[in-house]
Amino acid sequence: MIKLTYCLHRLASLSRAEFQQYWRETHAPLVAVAREALGIRRYIQQHTVDSAIGAANNEGRGIPYGDGEDFDGVAELWFDSEEAVAAAVATEAGQKHARILFEDEANFIDFGRSCCFITQANEVLAG
Repeated sequence: MIKLTYCLHRLASLSRAEFQQYWRETHAPLVAVAREALGIRRYIQQHTVDSAIGAANNEGRGIPYGDGEDFDGVAELWFDSEEAVAAAVATEAGQKHARILFEDEANFIDFGRSCCFITQANEVLAG
């Protein structure tokens, strides 16, 4: 399994609440429809919240908090493998759904301030 992780900044025209509502209510259903065509095994949205604990954690480490530089959310998508993703996006249906998702993301994500990367888990503690 691999995980595609997006650390997201909202468009400047949106409040954090507007960004998160759009992401949850408009974009998430599009991902659900694309699941089979793109081979998505799991999709989680992590919505940033204001938190005294988060602020204290960051302050103790010298990490900016609440100044507009923190991310508005993190999207996590699991796939079987990089090969499976490549095979899915090589199909007509995969290309169609990838295009739909990309076009919709432009409605709420500031691509220039966001980042994306692929990871493989190295489990240290399990619940």
